[in-house]
This record gives sequence, C-alpha cells and structure tokens, in this order.
Amino acid sequence: MDHEMDFYQKLRVKFKDWLSTEEGQTSTWAEYLMFAPDLFHLLCKLVIDPDVSNQDKAKLAGAIVYFISPVDLLPEALLGPLGFADDIAVAAWVLNSMVNHINQDIVRNHWAGEEDVLQVIQKIIGEADQMIGSGLWDKIKHKFS
Repeated sequence: MDHEMDFYQKLRVKFKDWLSTEEGQTSTWAEYLMFAPDLFHLLCKLVIDPDVSNQDKAKLAGAIVYFISPVDLLPEALLGPLGFADDIAVAAWVLNSMVNHINQDIVRNHWAGEEDVLQVIQKIIGEADQMIGSGLWDKIKHKFS
C-alpha cells in the first residue's frame, strides 16, 4: 500500500509516526515541522492555480523541488523529520514573498491546515533563524530571493 501513496500522504504518515516517538514528543520544533505536509500541499496547489503569476509559479516550483530533493542543506535521510526544517523555512519564505501582491484568499483557499496560513508563514519565518541557524538561513534566503 505504501507504494501507492503520493509524497504528501507519505509525509503526513511520517510526521504522524514521528510525533508518537519520544524524539517527536520532546522536539522543540515539532509544532513547526508538523506544517510540512500542508505547506507542501499548498505549494503544489498554488503552482497550478491560474490566478498565480508565472514568476510566482517559478518560485513555487523551486520550493517544491527543494522539498522533494534528497539533497539539501539539512538532509532528511540523515536527520529524519528534523531535516524538514529548511524545507518548511523555504516554503514559508517563498509564500511570504507572494502574499503581499496576490489575493490572500487564493492562498487561504488552497490551505489544508487548521491554523491561519498567513500566521503559520509568519510564525515559521520568525523562528527560522533558531530552527536552522542564521548562517544557513541567510544562504537559503539568498537562493530563493
């Protein structure tokens, strides 16, 4: 059955399982990392939305590729779910760059999460320095600016 799940579904299962472990229950960043599946879903929905500009779609596509790539600055293969900290920071950074010049309802309509998506984006950006380290965060922001 696992081979039939898409990336989003696998990610949700991975994080749900991780949360039930001691590491997941005691992780400082668990609350933030749990946004990973919903952020990935949002990126995918926005990249095919006809109301999103091609320039924004290019940024979204870059964030999607970064999410699914096994090679990034914090590799999931080595760090497990904690390796998604840079992925969610990239997603939040790209989404934040869009929300000030597009209709925010477009973003909200595609959000599958329970909290307000705009607050989630701000919360992640506000903690990104601490989550992944300011030096690494500066490198990531430069890549996606």
